[in-house]
Amino acid sequence: MIKKRYTNPYIKNIRRSVWHFLRWQWGHYDDVLPIAAPPADFSYPVPRKEIKPDEPKVVWVNHSTFLIEIDGVRILTDPIWAKRCSPLSFIGPKRSHDPSLTIDGLPEIDAVLISHNHYDHLDVQSVKALNKRFPHIKWFVPVGLRKWFEKRGILHVKELRWWEETFLHIPSKGAKFWISSVPAQHHSGRGLFDANQSLWMGFVVKALRNGSPNKCFYFVGDTAYNKYDFKKIGEIFPQIDLCLCPIGTYKPSRFMLTVHSSPEDAVQIHQDVKSALSIGMHWKTFKLSDEGPSRPPYDLYLAMKKYNLTLEKFLPLEPGIEINW
Repeated sequence: MIKKRYTNPYIKNIRRSVWHFLRWQWGHYDDVLPIAAPPADFSYPVPRKEIKPDEPKVVWVNHSTFLIEIDGVRILTDPIWAKRCSPLSFIGPKRSHDPSLTIDGLPEIDAVLISHNHYDHLDVQSVKALNKRFPHIKWFVPVGLRKWFEKRGILHVKELRWWEETFLHIPSKGAKFWISSVPAQHHSGRGLFDANQSLWMGFVVKALRNGSPNKCFYFVGDTAYNKYDFKKIGEIFPQIDLCLCPIGTYKPSRFMLTVHSSPEDAVQIHQDVKSALSIGMHWKTFKLSDEGPSRPPYDLYLAMKKYNLTLEKFLPLEPGIEINW
């Protein structure tokens, strides 16, 4: 039986094979200009404000893993606590810093959002550990991934397609959320033969109080920029209070352009969805591309300046820094 393969509507055939990766390593895709380090004295100006415990909070754990708290409900995104993002424990990209929270140190987690099945976003050991500690977790995943979870004894799984909507209801906390899956421009696969057999996506999550929308956050997932999807997301969801957006893994440009966002692309997403506050992710933790770990915040700074935007509206937080939104 031929299995369904998912595609991106605005660009075709962006699959990355072993041959593509070898050509990258051999220098075929190298940028014309070398990647310069940011100025030695550069520091992105991140305002420090006192945390208000009763207001929504977010903390960057690492890579694309955030802990979001709103109305007493806690949601994780793309959890990874592994030392490497790889199918093998002894080879592959190794983390450059510890997670800012341990799984044992987490507060009660109610839900997890999974954007796609690449190893730096869907980590089997982290998923098992979270399910063991919090067996009531509700998992929201792209279509094609439910069986992966069921094979590991995880049954509270809701598969979604692009533009599909569902509820997250936590009666014990009197909280209800409207969860919408939205497009991303990327790809999927965990081996040589399963390319694009599951979907990839972002999520827009609205907190509902008395049946009306309150706070809203957008977890972008892993994506390249296009001029269609994010404008449409901004039109359909006119109130996005928080956008969690990738700013890393963008060099060399010719290799990464169709699957990952540069900081300037991320600023364009920030503007397209009219986010009140954006936070960078998908940088610093694993070296997955040619730019150095200190380059994304500097390129973000340059892009914000280029578009004459207020710097504190898009922050590259350090892991463990908690802020209100």
